[in-house]
Amino acid sequence: MSELGIGLLYGGATLVAMFSGMPIAFALGAVAVAFMFGFMPASSLDTVTQNVYEEMASITLLSIPLFILKGAAIGKSRAGQDLYLALHAWMRRIPGGLGIANVFACALFAAMAGSSPATCSAIGSAGIPEMRQRGYSPGFAAGLIAAGGTLGILLPPSITMILYAVAAEQSLGRLFLAGIMPALLLVGLFSCYAAWRYRLEYGRAQRALVRDGTPSPFPNEPPATLREKLALLPRVLPFVTLLIGVMAALYGGYATPSETAGLGGLLALALIAVIYRMWNPRQLAPILSGTLRESTMLMFIIGMSLLYSYVMSYLHISQSAAQWIVGLHLSRWVLLTAILLMVVVLGFFLPPVSIILMTAPIILPPLRAAGFDLVWFGVVMTIVMELGLIHPPVGLNIFVIKNTAPDIALRDIVWGVMPFVALMVLAVVLICALPGLSLWLPNQLMG
Repeated sequence: MSELGIGLLYGGATLVAMFSGMPIAFALGAVAVAFMFGFMPASSLDTVTQNVYEEMASITLLSIPLFILKGAAIGKSRAGQDLYLALHAWMRRIPGGLGIANVFACALFAAMAGSSPATCSAIGSAGIPEMRQRGYSPGFAAGLIAAGGTLGILLPPSITMILYAVAAEQSLGRLFLAGIMPALLLVGLFSCYAAWRYRLEYGRAQRALVRDGTPSPFPNEPPATLREKLALLPRVLPFVTLLIGVMAALYGGYATPSETAGLGGLLALALIAVIYRMWNPRQLAPILSGTLRESTMLMFIIGMSLLYSYVMSYLHISQSAAQWIVGLHLSRWVLLTAILLMVVVLGFFLPPVSIILMTAPIILPPLRAAGFDLVWFGVVMTIVMELGLIHPPVGLNIFVIKNTAPDIALRDIVWGVMPFVALMVLAVVLICALPGLSLWLPNQLMG
């Protein structure tokens, strides 16, 4: 059978396995083993475990369970709610300050936990009820938290970027730094929209009050006193210090990414023990079991995805696909647009982990040949994969928010996130037009 025929059969078998409802790891592993049996030497089946081990024997991947431990320790404590309350108190005077506080809380919590679903759950459980009590429409409140949660895979420590660094053989430190400025750009865009949307809804409520006498859902709250603001800082500053300290250890050259992840996990456990008195086995059991469960699931997906990519490479599917793309002689920006559209479509059905490991062997060679910086592309691809987290029909964050606030209609959540989808597309366009937005910081700090 020709390479084209094998490639089409491989892709078709993958789609059938995915749509059968089989877990992603089992689907990828089953397709890979089936094609090893049918198209590779029989002896290759004897080396499945060896191949998976060799593909996963990366010191960079070791940091993933440790970062998950750090995120679980923070996510299962009251850190998210305390962070949100502190920011709300300090920003209460600003029009739309509550919405802006939620955006900043999502960004900071995402940087500490590194997980988009955890950010949505932790900040949304406190932020959505508070916003709704203060007049924000349900769809706007839900969309704001869902979009803010996507920052979890762009801000370091990002598991998605760790995997991209392994797949693209790029510096993890440069990738982490390259994501910071685009993340701040998204925070700025989300905050500006939150302020504008608040003024729009507030003005509409005031007009209804004058016209019909309808009571305004926006209460007049006195600003927090300085004492109230300062009283909230002791519970927040240690975690912000943890974030800064971990990043300083990594970029100061004091620790490798894996050592930094271990340091962050231990410090996070120490902080929740001191601040929230979470030290007995009953309180720590959910943190440790959640870390073990999520790490096992994620590493299994990674292992099967790497085996899937190995088979694809052995059968020359990825090389042939890359040569075909190059042979189309597309202009570099048409090529980039086509690849990003493919990533968006894949994001409807697959998590970022699988998208990166499945597509990297195919898309990275043409992009490198077209002269694109792969660190820069890693940031752009991460933002595009964020779209998949909030874009229907399968956006994961949409369903996390629906679980957090079950009384909000799914239709309202979907319409609430669409403006943020447009803002993220705008951010991608800006980063493409101004590559320095992502590359300036790593070039300054790492040369």
